[in-house]
Amino acid sequence: MKANLFKSIVVVIVLVFTNCTEKVNEVAITESNRPNIILFVADDHGTDALGAYGNPVIKTPNLDELAIEGTKFTNAYCTSASCAASRSVILSGKFGHATGSYGHVHDYHHFSTYDNVKSLPVLLENDGYETARIGKYHVAPEKVYHFKTVLQADPRNTVEMAEQCGDVLNSEKPFFLYFCTDDPHRGQPFEPDPWNAPNNFGNKVEGYKGVETITYDPEDVLVPSFLPDTKESRAEIAQYYQSISRIDQGFGKLMKMLQDSGKADNTIVIYISDNGMAFPGAKTTVYEPGIKLPCIIKDPTNPVKGITNNAMISWVDLTPTILDMAKVSYDEKDFHGKSFKNIIAENKPKGWNEIYASHTFHEITMYYPMRVVRMDNYKLIWNIAWRLEYPFASDLWASSTWQGIYRKDMEYFGPKKVNDFLFRPEFELYDLDEDPEESNNLAADKDFKEVLAVMKTKLRAFQTNTSDPWNIMWGHDTSLQGTGVNL
Repeated sequence: MKANLFKSIVVVIVLVFTNCTEKVNEVAITESNRPNIILFVADDHGTDALGAYGNPVIKTPNLDELAIEGTKFTNAYCTSASCAASRSVILSGKFGHATGSYGHVHDYHHFSTYDNVKSLPVLLENDGYETARIGKYHVAPEKVYHFKTVLQADPRNTVEMAEQCGDVLNSEKPFFLYFCTDDPHRGQPFEPDPWNAPNNFGNKVEGYKGVETITYDPEDVLVPSFLPDTKESRAEIAQYYQSISRIDQGFGKLMKMLQDSGKADNTIVIYISDNGMAFPGAKTTVYEPGIKLPCIIKDPTNPVKGITNNAMISWVDLTPTILDMAKVSYDEKDFHGKSFKNIIAENKPKGWNEIYASHTFHEITMYYPMRVVRMDNYKLIWNIAWRLEYPFASDLWASSTWQGIYRKDMEYFGPKKVNDFLFRPEFELYDLDEDPEESNNLAADKDFKEVLAVMKTKLRAFQTNTSDPWNIMWGHDTSLQGTGVNL
């Protein structure tokens, strides 16, 4: 009987050991099949300055190659054209009005995300990913947006930044690398001397180590239609281009290192910007140049290359999409966005014809809440504080592009009157197919009364569904205001 008992114990031990071994192997197989993910985020880069998006002047060969090898989205939007507010959405999958991320984090602005928000890097790390960031952070608190590894480099030198990422690229675990440049954000000092000198956009006469200085003649640059075609605008755009060419070189360096690591075939690469170019009429606005941005995604497992995708996607969709790519399970109700992983390889996917935007602050002194819905070709902007003069970001006010108009007391800034730029109606309704410049407001046009009503209904439903405190402005509904008492 003892012999039989001993045999039974041996059999149990073998079965347990075999089962554990199989589970270990299952984990190993699962980990090996999970992709690495690089999210490369530029600072204030619009679709106006990329070869892949139709600019024949600017030199961005590495980013153009990414578009050739992957998918280029032509209707990708941030939700707020302000750095910190936009980045909180990228990493949380929720609109800033629902997380407390109303505007800038740094200095006296001090907007910060609620402690109970579960961010993308935390969710990935909890599921076995190595998470690392380098460059611009601009979100808070750190415990909400925690990365396991923080790398240091000059955020204006993307080549140097790439060189610091070697250990991450060679990680034994699947990795998520959040690579954020300071380029092409305007550089300090914001106030030029003399006033009509162009901002440097981070460019230096002596250049940066390991980076070829690529300059542009102001006469050759393309002036976007929403800007005045002036000497000041052209000089600043030339500096902006130079900064972007520096981004491109660092991106190319990172891709070369990825290839050398042997992991390029299992790494998804995403290139985006946090908001549009740092010029009046783009950054801090919800007009198309401020929120319609580059988005290029290369998934090496996708056999179809060079796709142009017209789906309307938003940065609020990025967190669920990346979690989906990483095979991390999640509850769709935890996010305001939805995964677009399954439509990346398509040209004209159905059901992706609507996006929303929500801007409240940039700097704390720039209170001007705006809410946006775009559906098909129509776009509605609700300027909630429309009785106020439109506030300027400090760097945009000081820009020679704006000062060249302001100091001369000129009537027009680009195609719009200066007065119309500063004082806006409560509602702006545009047909973007007929009016891509957003210059013909249809909100008061009787022929578009029904369209306006539909868009208002959608906007209000969006605010309700995303717990927007500014929903109170429709009818003084105080349901989100709470008791005012800490229990």
